[in-house]
Amino acid sequence: MIPQIQPRDLKQMLDAGQPVLLLDVREPDEHAYCALPGSVLIPLGELASRIEEIEPADATVVVYCHHGVRSLSGAAILRRAGLEAMSLAGGIDRWSLTVDASVPRY
Repeated sequence: MIPQIQPRDLKQMLDAGQPVLLLDVREPDEHAYCALPGSVLIPLGELASRIEEIEPADATVVVYCHHGVRSLSGAAILRRAGLEAMSLAGGIDRWSLTVDASVPRY
């Protein structure tokens, strides 16, 4: 089972200054439309071949997508590669609904 984090819990982590690596596994056009600040874009289809680009140091890796489905797959890929990762439950859409309404929904 892939661990998930709720948007409000992630917001608390970020507000507290905890190190978080936000990994967006959506497509470039989705990322260009809206993204969480400071996130890194690696589309899900490219993730397995680009894992070496994920350097979490001591950061918590939180994978996100539109609704939280692709991010579960992305977190699973990272975990199989030995990296601790979790998925943002409900994706950027739930983030917009529960944390920051200024993030456009699509």
